[in-house]
Amino acid sequence: MENTTIEWLSMSDKSIIATVGEYIKHQRLIQNKTQATIAEIAGINRWTLSKVENGDPISLTSLIQILRALNLLEVLNIFKIESQISPLKLAKLEKQKRQRASTAPETENQHKSKW
Repeated sequence: MENTTIEWLSMSDKSIIATVGEYIKHQRLIQNKTQATIAEIAGINRWTLSKVENGDPISLTSLIQILRALNLLEVLNIFKIESQISPLKLAKLEKQKRQRASTAPETENQHKSKW
């Protein structure tokens, strides 16, 4: 598999839209599905799907519907916000961790033999 890095920052909006459209078309063809099939599953016009595949802008809602129809919603995982702990708070939590196990208090019964 070819390992390529896309320089998103250096791309124009139009180029990014075209790249997304190429990705959608590529995934659709891998799944061997027609534009009409994906459009029907997504609940959009075939024209809308054709539009994005040709590099024209579409609404975010339409994009989500297309990704859902292609079972590709996992590409949206990049938008998940995960809580991060600050280094200072992490250091305080580490300091509060238990360093040693305590011994149980001895009782007279523990020293007596059961023989």
